[in-house]
This record gives sequence, C-alpha cells and structure tokens, in this order.
Amino acid sequence: MSVKELIWLFKGVMGENAYQQYLDHHASTHSSEAPMTERQFWRDKTDRQDAHPEGRCC
Repeated sequence: MSVKELIWLFKGVMGENAYQQYLDHHASTHSSEAPMTERQFWRDKTDRQDAHPEGRCC
C-alpha cells in the first residue's frame, strides 16, 4: 500500500473527507440547489451526532 493510499484510508476513517463526499453526493442528486458551506456542513453533522449518538463512545 502506498503512502497516498494510507493517507486516503486514514482520512476516510477519521471522517476528514466527509465534506467532499457530501459535495459529490449533492452534485449528483441535488444539482439545482446550492450546497451547504463547509462550516454549515460540519455544524449540521455535529448537531445530528449530538441528537442521535448511535453508539459513539463520547
């Protein structure tokens, strides 16, 4: 496994690429609407996690 692949894997596990995944999904399914800004996305994500912990340890 190359260093680039390890970095990609680590970012995926840590959730760092979640905003890019959101943008990709949004572009393919909601192209007529403007996507959330990165700040709005992370705020929404943390609010959802707080409202629905679903097995998180902390």
